[in-house]
Order: sequence, then C-alpha cells, then structure tokens
Amino acid sequence: MEILLNTTLISLFFGTFGTTIGGVIGISFKSTSNKFLSFVLEFAAGLMIAIICFELIPKAIEISNIFNIIIAILVGVAMMIFCDNMVKYRYSKKTNVQVNSLLRTGIVVGIGLAIHNFPERTSYWFWL
Repeated sequence: MEILLNTTLISLFFGTFGTTIGGVIGISFKSTSNKFLSFVLEFAAGLMIAIICFELIPKAIEISNIFNIIIAILVGVAMMIFCDNMVKYRYSKKTNVQVNSLLRTGIVVGIGLAIHNFPERTSYWFWL
C-alpha cells in the first residue's frame, strides 16, 4: 500500500510541476505569433498521438479486447466534440468579443486535460 501511495504522490507532483512550468513559460511570452502558437499545438498533438499509438493502445489491447478500446476512443472523441461545440456556443453569444481559433483550441485542450486528470487523480482512492 505504501508503494502505491508513494507512486501516486510522485506522479501527482511531477504532473503538477510540469504543467506549472509550462504555464509559467506560456505566460512569460507577452506577444506570441499565431505561427508560434500553431507550432506548439502541432508539436504537442504529434507527441500525444505518438504516445497513444505506440504505448497506450498496445497496452490496452493486452488488458482488454478491441471492442472496449474502440468504444472508449469513440466516447473520448464524442466528449471532445461536445466540449468544442460548447466553447463555440459560449463565445458566439458574446458579439463584442472576438475569440481567436487558437485560443478556442487552447480552451478545449484545457477542458480535455481537466477531464483526463479527474479519473487519473481520483483513481488512488478507488484502490484504498
């Protein structure tokens, strides 16, 4: 039980620490171009797709069957489409605020990270 607690606390620390450092770096750039923001988003998306294809899906196939994996992927895609539509709807009501598409993408990614981290951070309490 102690190993599980230590692993959970260490992963929580490094996950939070990395996110905080990324946020500080992002805030420190006062005037960023759309080209730079696009590059950063493309790099992060490529990294995430590589991790999914080469690590997560093969490990999931070892644990479960392909039907469950496809259902889980489709649920995740549907949740992100729903979040994207909600962000579009929220900002389309405000006519005096022009929302950059990169800003909207960043908001949707932030919502996705929050949804992703919720079960990850609360899974420790399931095992107690």
